[in-house]
Amino acid sequence: MITLTLASLVVSSHLLTFEEPTQTEPPTEVGISEPGASPESITSTKDGTVYFGSTAKGTIYRALPKQTQAEPWIKASEAGLTNVLGVLADEKRKTLWVCSNVASGRNAAAGGQTALRSFDLKTGAPKGTYPTPGGGLFNDIAVAKDGTVYVSDMSDSRILRLKPKATALDIWVSDPQLRGIDGLTFLADGALYFNNYFNGKFSRVRVQRDGTAGPIVDLETSVKFTRPDGLRTSGAKTMLQIEGSGRLTEITIDGDKATAKVLGEGFTQASALTQHGKEILVLIQRTKAVRVAYPKS
Repeated sequence: MITLTLASLVVSSHLLTFEEPTQTEPPTEVGISEPGASPESITSTKDGTVYFGSTAKGTIYRALPKQTQAEPWIKASEAGLTNVLGVLADEKRKTLWVCSNVASGRNAAAGGQTALRSFDLKTGAPKGTYPTPGGGLFNDIAVAKDGTVYVSDMSDSRILRLKPKATALDIWVSDPQLRGIDGLTFLADGALYFNNYFNGKFSRVRVQRDGTAGPIVDLETSVKFTRPDGLRTSGAKTMLQIEGSGRLTEITIDGDKATAKVLGEGFTQASALTQHGKEILVLIQRTKAVRVAYPKS
């Protein structure tokens, strides 16, 4: 026979009443603990860790799985970062790639340099600094299967690259029609796909056998894109794109045609996205990322 005293009943009741439930689902939003960070890009890893870059402060913020707030992780004052745009988690090479630019606007006095930076993906320790060969505004990053890193330069109309084991960037392709180039990503065909924030075009450049760039090919899109920005691979022939107009689409490539499937609209001041499993995190309002279900085709 089990005998319960009044005191034990009171304790048991107290535990039942105040025991906090275990959180099994990730938060619907991920914000930044510091105000005024003004993130422009976002990336994530398979375990659900989320990274933000700050245009206003230069700091990299990180939210561990299931955290609702990203905390300062790589501090600008310690790493020499300013005006961070693109960030990309490269798990294969255990590297966080970062587009750091010369400070502008009210932060111009901070100076800085335009460069591709690399940091250890787990510890945040600096790994490499690769300055621009002459000016520019680095916006986004994509990594090819062979480890070559490509960077979009939207103001100087270029795509630059960093070959494996190289110590400096070189200009892969330069063309006036690339002014405004923004998001970059690779598909299974090995070609580099990119959008243009200024004119809404969606294009492709194939990497030739000797590593040089093929011709720029503008693809036929099923809808007109308005200020296309963040671009990330989601499948062998599919990509996810967010537009400054607030539209989220899945783009499927078939030859020289790009068919867009609308996944959502109304994302205010959207600028970037990252996929985590069956969800997409969309960066909005330069303050936070919101989760969206991804009914993959």
